[in-house]
Amino acid sequence: MPPVIVTGGPGAGKTTLLATLADMGYITVEESARAIIAERMARGESRRPDLVTFARETLRRDIEKYLRHPRTPQWVFFDRGLVEALGMLHEVSALSDDELQSTLAAYPFHPSVLILPPWEAIYVTDAERDQSFAEAVHVHAKVVAWYRSCGYELHEVPCLPVPQRAEHVLRTLAASTV
Repeated sequence: MPPVIVTGGPGAGKTTLLATLADMGYITVEESARAIIAERMARGESRRPDLVTFARETLRRDIEKYLRHPRTPQWVFFDRGLVEALGMLHEVSALSDDELQSTLAAYPFHPSVLILPPWEAIYVTDAERDQSFAEAVHVHAKVVAWYRSCGYELHEVPCLPVPQRAEHVLRTLAASTV
């Protein structure tokens, strides 16, 4: 099965949802951006380098994770993933249509992307997440536009208790065609 992207703005519950899916036996792949931020902070550096460097490093790590992910008949869930890193890079250093299309084709994902909407009731900041809720809403809108421009079908995961969100994800995927 092609890997599945779970996305949304910061603080929408992606990590918690993916942890629940992992507890259910599914393979999950962590996002790279938070790891980069945590590593930089541990070294006493600013959260993020310049945007081009940050986008390129995120994309590089996401490609490595994609190539390492197990090929299995079971769903594999990516927290964001390289399509989003590609969007971040495209935003700060425009890619040609050929480069964009060839990269998307080289690393295919399930055509349905699961997107978690902004949810103020659960939104918190932490060491790696320094955006305000308003900024998270803005990021969500950009993510929606990016995935649509890349030809993905977005399926919103409703604001429900985590076990129900996980069941919704699995039902959505079961109903989709690959």
